Amino acid sequence: MSVPKEGMKYWFGMYPSITFADGNCHLIPGFGNTGLFETSEGLVIFDVPIKQNALKTFNEVRTKTDKQVKYLIYSHGHFDHAFGFGPFQKEIKEKGWEMPEIIGHENCVRRFNKYKILEPYHNWINSQQFASVSPKDKTVATVSSKLVLDPTILMIGNEAKHSFDLGGLEFNLYHDKGETDDSIWLWVPEKETICTGDLLLSSFPNVGNPYKVQRYPLDWALALDKMIEKEAKFLIPGHGKFIEGRENVKDALSITSEAMHFVHNEVVKRLNEGKWFEQIYHEMLDIFPEKFKKQGILSPIYGCYRFAIHATYRLYHGWYNTGNPTDLFPAKSNDIATEFLKITDANSYFNHAIGLFENQDFQLALHIIDIVLKGKEKVNDDLYLDSLILKSKILKKNAIAEPSFIAANIINNAVNQLKEEIKVLKQKLDK
Repeated sequence: MSVPKEGMKYWFGMYPSITFADGNCHLIPGFGNTGLFETSEGLVIFDVPIKQNALKTFNEVRTKTDKQVKYLIYSHGHFDHAFGFGPFQKEIKEKGWEMPEIIGHENCVRRFNKYKILEPYHNWINSQQFASVSPKDKTVATVSSKLVLDPTILMIGNEAKHSFDLGGLEFNLYHDKGETDDSIWLWVPEKETICTGDLLLSSFPNVGNPYKVQRYPLDWALALDKMIEKEAKFLIPGHGKFIEGRENVKDALSITSEAMHFVHNEVVKRLNEGKWFEQIYHEMLDIFPEKFKKQGILSPIYGCYRFAIHATYRLYHGWYNTGNPTDLFPAKSNDIATEFLKITDANSYFNHAIGLFENQDFQLALHIIDIVLKGKEKVNDDLYLDSLILKSKILKKNAIAEPSFIAANIINNAVNQLKEEIKVLKQKLDK
């Protein structure tokens, strides 16, 4: 696995494990993080990582304790939080132990069932989203829907809570929607510790992911508000840095909640004013508060504010988002481009795109050069090749400047596709 940019180092768990709260609680970093709680009667584990990190996490746990796992809790059913159980399962069989109780929300089971009917699709979108993690291995982010460990204890409903005691410790679980509809967070009062799952990251919340289904910005903010009430001293996030100290925990939860409330409320305000998405989106970019930009925990290294605007709008509005009836039943974009090229020749568009590129108006340049590329039938091969090369140059600059891991991968995937098309066309033209 290649090492990501420095900003993603902690997000991918590339730092030593951390022991806290009288030496019986541990954060085992990985992709994603694992919370480990030792009790006199056995272990409670909150989340297991991606299957490729499973053995590393297992070995780290076993350097700290040889006690039996009694409970395994899924913060949610994503592949980086609920699929790295293999080494633990193997150990249980070898030692003849009873299987631990597996706790998840009822929607986690629905998620696993969805993965079974959409396995090729989900493996494809994950390979796209995490392409830069291991560029030569497209299977690094794939999972088998057949290799799931179903919950034995289900939390039911939108207000679900579940508590249990083990070895004198009380474990309190709460369900709140956020990144997913099956998310669970943990409060251990005797250890003053919260495990958030992906409700808190070392990044702007992953709400509005371009590849994924609906996320829930308001519910997410309200979940963080509930966590603040616990006055925790320690916090294990789903990804990223351990947070220690009551004020530090409160600050991280508070600023993240405030940002989520802000994006939700401002989008809703504009929906109620009768505005369409384009206007809302650009107005929202203009009003993003400076104080949020200065907060490290809100850095757009994975999720980002721009994605959150989409998520909130999509939560309340359908797919017709322009207000222009032309877009209700659109023609093919290739046909539209071909008609444009009947009005003005392709060279004019190409030259205009070059001018925009030189002025660093990269997004507008992309829109213009796409007319040439989509109107391929009216473009000669040499100009088409030049247009492919220009688009590739623009995207490379955008990718370098893009702080979001997800967005940068989307752009770089397109660059790689263009690279192959350029190579084939050059061979055809003997260039």
